[in-house]
Amino acid sequence: MSPEHYFSSTPAGEPVLRTISVRLAGRDLELTTANGIFSPERVDTGTQVLLGSTPAPPPGGDLLDIGCGWGPIALTLALESPRATVWAIDVNERALDMVRRNAASLGLDNINACHPEDVPADTRFRTIWSNPPIRVGKNELHAMLEHWLPRLDLASDAWLVVQRNLGSDSLHRWLQGALPDDFTVTRATTGKGYRVLRVRHRSGTDLTAPIDIIG
Repeated sequence: MSPEHYFSSTPAGEPVLRTISVRLAGRDLELTTANGIFSPERVDTGTQVLLGSTPAPPPGGDLLDIGCGWGPIALTLALESPRATVWAIDVNERALDMVRRNAASLGLDNINACHPEDVPADTRFRTIWSNPPIRVGKNELHAMLEHWLPRLDLASDAWLVVQRNLGSDSLHRWLQGALPDDFTVTRATTGKGYRVLRVRHRSGTDLTAPIDIIG
């Protein structure tokens, strides 16, 4: 599928719905996807790596999924943290519709699937999980991350999965230089050709503390 389709706000063609079987948050689920969005046939490999190697999300607060697609990350966050508010953002309206459909089918009322500009400007996040849209282009990707990552709460982490041959190491270096001094960037784990990067907004109590690395 052409990347243009799932980066568009309104994908071309009528939606063709399909049901897929997936396992999220330790549960076997039947969920709905459609053409014109990212990885409609399955949970893509990068997202699998992220979900399999990231610590449990905070139990409450505001949590963010950047580039949510049909929702595997956002749904996992909502299932694992039912008292949290999950913001699932994407530019693709069809993808947002799939998230809403899937949240409704699972009885989840703690997901806000919306366009990025609809997130209140004063919202701060206890965690950010993302399989960011690398193919959208470096300038747009950087602008996206510079906008959202500084909105992490103090002593909170973002977890980003990036394919190694699509520039994970160069993104790691760029993040280290672009983010404020109270942010750290470490490689948390590597698997199946992907890196998981941990971006931490350190509090005053851990500015000099060593950063533990999982995996």
